[in-house]
Amino acid sequence: MDRALLVLAAAFGLVGVAAGAFGAHALRARVPPERLASFETGARYLMYGAFALFTVEWFRAAGPDQVAESWAGVLLAAGTVAFSGSLFALALTGRRRWGALTPVGGVLLLAGWALLVVAALTAPLRFDLLR
Repeated sequence: MDRALLVLAAAFGLVGVAAGAFGAHALRARVPPERLASFETGARYLMYGAFALFTVEWFRAAGPDQVAESWAGVLLAAGTVAFSGSLFALALTGRRRWGALTPVGGVLLLAGWALLVVAALTAPLRFDLLR
């Protein structure tokens, strides 16, 4: 799973930067400001998701794998896809039904961050990752 989360983190970063550029340049003249704001929020949270998954892997590399870290990664990945994806779909299509998925993604993100707090409280204090 280590490589999968790292690849997903890098992909989130790549798509987040691309989405930010797309929103700033291609969408600005094509969608109303409120939908553009939703798109920008989706891109921003996609970048947050990238950093969160890198953090999960940082904790996992620091010591023995813990359940909290593994579940944090799963929930953060799923929450990022649901939250950002629903905002992208809402902004691009204008169909408000996509907005129903956004809070589900938000709850998954909150749960993932909460488990990352648990991991921070229980992980060994050995972070010599610059070996």
